[in-house]
Amino acid sequence: MSNRDLLTRSLAAVWHPCTQMKQHAGDGPDALPLIPIAAGEGVWLRDCDGHRYLDGISSWWVNLFGHANPRINAALRAQLDELEHVILAGFTHRPVVELSERLAALTGNTLGHCFYASDGASATEIALKMSFHAWHNRGRTEKRHFLCLEGGYHGETVGALAVTDVALFRDAYAPLVRAAATVPSPDARRAAAGESPADVARRAAAALERTLAERHAEIAALIVEPLVQCASGMAMHDPEYLRLARTLCDRYEVHLICDEIAVGCGRTGTFFAHEQAGPGVRPDFLCLSKGISGGYLPLSIVLTTDAVYDAFYDDATARGFLHSHSYTGNALACRAALATLDIFAEDDVLAANRALSAHLGRCLAPLAEHARVRHFRQRGMIAAFDVATDDPRFARAFYREALAREILLRPIGSTVYVMPPYTITPDECALLAQRAGEALDAALR
Repeated sequence: MSNRDLLTRSLAAVWHPCTQMKQHAGDGPDALPLIPIAAGEGVWLRDCDGHRYLDGISSWWVNLFGHANPRINAALRAQLDELEHVILAGFTHRPVVELSERLAALTGNTLGHCFYASDGASATEIALKMSFHAWHNRGRTEKRHFLCLEGGYHGETVGALAVTDVALFRDAYAPLVRAAATVPSPDARRAAAGESPADVARRAAAALERTLAERHAEIAALIVEPLVQCASGMAMHDPEYLRLARTLCDRYEVHLICDEIAVGCGRTGTFFAHEQAGPGVRPDFLCLSKGISGGYLPLSIVLTTDAVYDAFYDDATARGFLHSHSYTGNALACRAALATLDIFAEDDVLAANRALSAHLGRCLAPLAEHARVRHFRQRGMIAAFDVATDDPRFARAFYREALAREILLRPIGSTVYVMPPYTITPDECALLAQRAGEALDAALR
């Protein structure tokens, strides 16, 4: 099938996410290309006419070890011959047990209970509901509100939108949403003259303390994206904020939810981003999705503590956690996640990524000197910079110019970021950086 044939059929039948479909139908300055993909291998995607594209964003931040990874493929083939899925209410199976045990072990067994769903927004809603319900079961019925950071993003379902502070996603559905209160972001770009990223983190934490001091009796939980607020423009902050937030949440009896849906699984340099705040810093709830299955199958997980679990342990069904998904703990998705964890262990991926991220940074360094680039920043395998432009069409123009140069990069407003699979080679890093620079110059003409 040709690109044209599949494109025509897709435009007629498929409603694409986060997309104004009219932009795919025209060829004017607001038009966006729709690329029919036939296959993937490593960091490359290939369309139906044989053109290829370097996947510089891991296909919306999910693909860790390249497309069509042989080891994950083999694990899924073997699982297909054993069990594809079974109801997880009243039943269990080996992949979900093994995955739960291995994830708990990665937290030092401080988060020893895993609840499963299918996507990141579901994980957010589970953590919010679980926090509220745990307080309710303990007689703290007034604790029914939440705090989130300015610019935070935690999903687009109605519950998740309550703690999402990105206007594009939130405003259209505001009448449906019971919005959380926001506290200042520790975004290091907010540094005043002479301030360090840690100073910004302490200033934001001081504002958090003022809010908690006033409202802690009614606050169930604070939700944060550790180290990088992705959807609001890759806003990066110092780990000092997490250390202080953990202390404050303990002091004021508020749960801490770490949303590591995008930043977990090695993206920031440690397996869990919150680990960089120190060995004594753990959340009460840890949300995982995206990369945990290697980018293969929908899967999300909420890990929590004995204290939270014990709040639900009772004879009464109504005191249990009343939440379910048809595909909870899907055996194939769990097997993909186990294969992903195997690659981390067998290839010492975190150590390899330290060298790879340093090389990626060196390749991108010339862009940091570009006359129109501001705030070049990097945390592990995530790098980003802001572009000084007043053109509202910049993101679309850059996206088109990047595709014309065989790279897939999708700016967030005027922020360009790269988040490639961990299997990218040094030469591919150099190619990605070079062509990103060319696309930037072309988009700014």
